[in-house]
Amino acid sequence: MKRSTRKAIPLLILATIIAILFLLPLIWMVFTSFKTLSESMASSSILPQVWTLENYTGIFTSVSEAPIFRWLFNTTVITAVGTIIVVVVDILAAYSLARLNVPGKKVILGMIFAALAIPGIVTLFPAFYMFKEVGLLDSYIPLIMPYTASTMGVFLVYNFLLAFPKDLEEAAYLDGASQWQILYHVIFPAIKPVAMTLAVITFLAIYNDYLWPSLVTNSNEMKTITLGIATLIQGSNFVNPAKMMASTVIATIPAIVIFLLANKHIVKSVTNTGIK
Repeated sequence: MKRSTRKAIPLLILATIIAILFLLPLIWMVFTSFKTLSESMASSSILPQVWTLENYTGIFTSVSEAPIFRWLFNTTVITAVGTIIVVVVDILAAYSLARLNVPGKKVILGMIFAALAIPGIVTLFPAFYMFKEVGLLDSYIPLIMPYTASTMGVFLVYNFLLAFPKDLEEAAYLDGASQWQILYHVIFPAIKPVAMTLAVITFLAIYNDYLWPSLVTNSNEMKTITLGIATLIQGSNFVNPAKMMASTVIATIPAIVIFLLANKHIVKSVTNTGIK
């Protein structure tokens, strides 16, 4: 056995143990969702002795109490629109600051960097009262608008563009390309991994947000899936661990799928240091 291989074995064992520790709660959550009420409260085993789908069927059939399809629709609209707007706005803002002669550029950059140090909770209640004063609570507008820009996204794309050579852009200028054509055909393919990373981070942040939707929504129909599931398990199902876990599985699946699909782009954004 090679010396390098012997050195890698302890690291591999350690990584496996850490992975199991992180996955164990998820595994327990999934298996518990298939248990009966009595078994979920009395049994400490991970695998269910009697497998049942009644927890899932109960959630999907109790439309009046838990309109889960409506919650999923709301979440899809909010996350999709919010993520698209964030990516577009942040790329345009970062490109303008990195490449164009924007008046007061240094002041704007200073404000963006300063905003990174401001906790989100500080702006939460002022934003709530603004939407309350104009009568927009319990609608899609307050659920989407706060997510339409990200200082972190501008910071990421801006720093990437600073290290991006201008040779390709200058060559495109000489060929007669317009500013928009250069942005679309030259810049965007280069920053695609960064844009995908920003999109995934934004998607997960919007999808998992609980506090803001709980402030700006009143009706059961306007809840997001995270808020809906949270209120559901705080009600009559609080004494039903199996149904609580089934609700959590339903809320977790979309986020896991999106992360797995975009994982390769996140890795590229970390390892990509040159131009293809």
